[in-house]
Amino acid sequence: MLFLVAALLTPSGAISGVAEAFGVHEIGQQVLSSSVPTRVESLDSGVRLAPAALDPRSATGDGINTVFPWTIPTSGALTPGGNSTLLVPDAGATTHGSSTASTIGASTTRVDLALLPRLTGVPLLDQLTLLPRGDLSRFVSEHPDALKQLVADPPAARDVSAWWASAPASGRASLLATAPTFVGNLSGVPFDVRNSANRGSLKHSIAELKGSIKGLGRGEVVSARLQLQMLEKVRDALKPSRDGQPKSLLTFDAAHSGRAAIAVGDISTADYVSYLVPGMFFSVDTALGTWTKVATELNDEQSKWVSLLAQTDPTMKGKTVATVAWIGYQTPGITDVTSLALADEGASLIGQAIDGVQAVRAGSEPFVTVIGHSYGSTAAMIELANGGMHVDALALIGSPGSAAQSASELSVPRGNVFVGEAAWDPVVNSAFYGSDPGSGAFGANRMSVAGGVDPITHRALTASAGHLGYFEPGSEAMRNLALIGLGHGALVTQGTTMDASRTLD
Repeated sequence: MLFLVAALLTPSGAISGVAEAFGVHEIGQQVLSSSVPTRVESLDSGVRLAPAALDPRSATGDGINTVFPWTIPTSGALTPGGNSTLLVPDAGATTHGSSTASTIGASTTRVDLALLPRLTGVPLLDQLTLLPRGDLSRFVSEHPDALKQLVADPPAARDVSAWWASAPASGRASLLATAPTFVGNLSGVPFDVRNSANRGSLKHSIAELKGSIKGLGRGEVVSARLQLQMLEKVRDALKPSRDGQPKSLLTFDAAHSGRAAIAVGDISTADYVSYLVPGMFFSVDTALGTWTKVATELNDEQSKWVSLLAQTDPTMKGKTVATVAWIGYQTPGITDVTSLALADEGASLIGQAIDGVQAVRAGSEPFVTVIGHSYGSTAAMIELANGGMHVDALALIGSPGSAAQSASELSVPRGNVFVGEAAWDPVVNSAFYGSDPGSGAFGANRMSVAGGVDPITHRALTASAGHLGYFEPGSEAMRNLALIGLGHGALVTQGTTMDASRTLD
């Protein structure tokens, strides 16, 4: 038996009336207390309540959002909550715009594609994995801004992770084939999926750009070659490391100056994950190769310390690390370095990245560290101060200042904020963007970068000098950054609890 009902109902008196009509007043009242838009499905075996696929608050007054006929299944279980299914107009109902047929399970359903651009967040994600591939391709082609907006302002990564896990396998495959760049940049999607999608997008973009250059005018050729140069820099940075550590392309956006993030090590299983957030003048074109090299060298340093610490600490045996060369935002140049606009944008984007790690690894969360250099440290502290992300440790090097007044205002466990300042670095102590993280009043631990002898290994450690001198292999700075990322801040030289007499010999 088929029933036609109002498909899109908010938690208001309307839902209560419909619930009473079907003899489920009590369930309707429970829904009233929820802020989740809800729809009612009348089933022969009961009533199923599920989140509405379309938020009625986006109604335009044309009646589509408020009364939308759909076909009700004739069997099913009483299942409060759960994921929404495809919008299903009744076959005899009048629809607006074009519609398409799709077979899901044993039933044939129809959806009005004209409604999809009005959806946002998880409801739109739900619909995308239920569309037939041809219609999905058409939607992606006709509404690219809808997907761009989803990446720019995505649902919480834990919601994306739950959506991906519950989406039909065929729908996930269609979305990967049709919109790989979208999938590859969506925090909450598994890392191996994102890596595969982004590598495919990169390969396709290089081939497409090479094929188009011959037919371009002189001015267009210059622009295309610069774009191609950037793409090839990403490709080159992904070449395997000498030690065989895997690399994953977690972020890839070829638009404008580009965005990219490369993980060194298996971020899906690593016990310790460190994100390197750069400052001004770092772009995909000019610095991704160098930044990935730094991430690789930090990974090597951390791996050596894991082996060394495991000699006396059984809990460190078998631990693994991953480091991420993250250029996931547009860093400033000379003309815009005085503004915090790009820092605000970077803050949101690094927050999404960290949220993605913690969501995908839910139940086996790694120890997460953010290492912020220069303007990148300011961006990271903005997000940590407003609660947009939380991390296990934070290292600030060459920092030009913080909007937060003290380390206690940051979403980092007490005692796990460290500050390193090199000699002849003109940026440190400037407090250009607020308070000075290197001041005693800020409350961060001092991290020596001056060089000397390692009190544990007795190795000679080189000093860092200038604004870009923190990342040299064999330096005291890299030694300390490695230990911070392993949760061993007590071993950081000139840390608040450092015992210089301790050795592992």
